[in-house]
Amino acid sequence: MRLSLKQLQVFVAVADSGSTAAGADAVALSQSAASAALNELERQLRVQLFDRVGKKLLLNDSGRQLLPQARQMLDAALQIEGQFQHAHGGTVRIAASTTIGIYLLPPILARMQAEGASALPSVRIENSMAAAAAVAAYQADFGLIEGPCREPELLVEPWQEDELIIVCAPRHPITRRLRDGKAPVAALEQAGWLLREAGSGTADAVDSLLLPHLHHLRAAAQFGNSEAIKHAAAAGLGLACLPRLVVADLLALGRLVELHADLPPLRRQFYLIRQRGKSLSRSLEAVLDACRAPPL
Repeated sequence: MRLSLKQLQVFVAVADSGSTAAGADAVALSQSAASAALNELERQLRVQLFDRVGKKLLLNDSGRQLLPQARQMLDAALQIEGQFQHAHGGTVRIAASTTIGIYLLPPILARMQAEGASALPSVRIENSMAAAAAVAAYQADFGLIEGPCREPELLVEPWQEDELIIVCAPRHPITRRLRDGKAPVAALEQAGWLLREAGSGTADAVDSLLLPHLHHLRAAAQFGNSEAIKHAAAAGLGLACLPRLVVADLLALGRLVELHADLPPLRRQFYLIRQRGKSLSRSLEAVLDACRAPPL
């Protein structure tokens, strides 16, 4: 076998960055060495992997076919290195969506630590779309996301359920329009809403749960995370639909109030995602088992 992991590493780095210069920086090689490795890979495979457009290198059909295979091979090599460098298989990498990473993962990691885990996973926190993309690219060993997964090569496993509620500041004008303790649907339609960015699992959930009943959410402002939204709601900037676990602290302090309405229960599913071809080390299986254990 003449292919080398270094050639594949250079190929993936160039595919991700779009140039041999940036790809060389990513793998700590000189540009000439990276170019030589890429040229040798193409020579051995007897195909061109990129279309050269000016100074940019764009994956062609052959390159797109090779990319997931190259990522899988590099990930397997990383698993082998970790297995023998650390007694329990190296550091596991989790990609978690924002709400999960901030509110649900810390208790799981604390339980792992209390049970004697030798090394805790590394966690990257992004919105659901970015977390799924990281798992698909083998940049994370598995992911925990809040909404549907749009990466067809990933295995998707239902994980936990979550309840969302509508909240606002106690002095928000809508609180003076309650009827029998409930906010009229017309008032919800007219109010300004504090929304998450596109690609967020919470944003997808809010749209799928509320739009069939309200038909339109008038955006008062958009924020990159739920923490910012709940504090903006407490300041009176608008209504918010957020997980109960996110707003529990401000509800207890009286800085937010829950709005009830004639709507069905607002519940959504969280998911655990991983690559179909992913090899499971002992450490990765241990972390997966910890995440699948019933919540405390």
